Amino acid sequence: MQETQSGPWGPAFHTLERWDPTWASAAARMTDNPWNGALDRKLVELIGVALNAACTNLNADGTRRHVRAAIAAGAKRAELVQVVKMASLLAIHSCSLGAPILLEEAQAAGLSPAESSGVATPACDTLKAAGIWNDAWNPFFDADPVWTDEFMAAGVDVYTSGVMSAKDVELISIALDASFTHMYAPGTRRHIRTALKLGASVAEIMDVLKLCVAQGVQSCNLALPILEEELANAGDAG
Repeated sequence: MQETQSGPWGPAFHTLERWDPTWASAAARMTDNPWNGALDRKLVELIGVALNAACTNLNADGTRRHVRAAIAAGAKRAELVQVVKMASLLAIHSCSLGAPILLEEAQAAGLSPAESSGVATPACDTLKAAGIWNDAWNPFFDADPVWTDEFMAAGVDVYTSGVMSAKDVELISIALDASFTHMYAPGTRRHIRTALKLGASVAEIMDVLKLCVAQGVQSCNLALPILEEELANAGDAG
């Protein structure tokens, strides 16, 4: 027996096949679909790494499966590290959500951010000069330009390192933002728009979204081994 099923499935798929072969077959066809679509296998597995390693998910088993599969598909260490960086930097959306609310409520309370004129922000300046500054970042820049520049200094590498193509970076970003553990609509739209400008096809972007949906089988990967163990403990062979 193979250690894992193809696509997003772990060994729990074999349990599902025994218990409900009809549903297992239907689910496998649906989830395996984007593994045989418009995206090359390496990128599919890198997206799998991103979805599982994302700070909104932190699925160790899934991360390991897709890291292994990505390496088998030809991914290099630098590419995998790049994906992990992106999965980590996703946390900036806490500020995307909270900073505008903070400024609105502070204004309502008669307060304002500390004076920050003259503060050096070289990383932010670089992004603005390159035309890739996102106006959604303005609220947390206004609230704390020093920290924002520190974050951007860490984040700019994703766009400037050249480790991955700009199009692939955008496709992975779509997956991270559209993931059901995140569902960040402004970022999803912005990265879809940019990916299309960079030559991504509708089919490629749809496959990214299908990969996000396939990630739902992590519920089976998590719960079925537990269920099998607890049934055995209860003396219920099913």
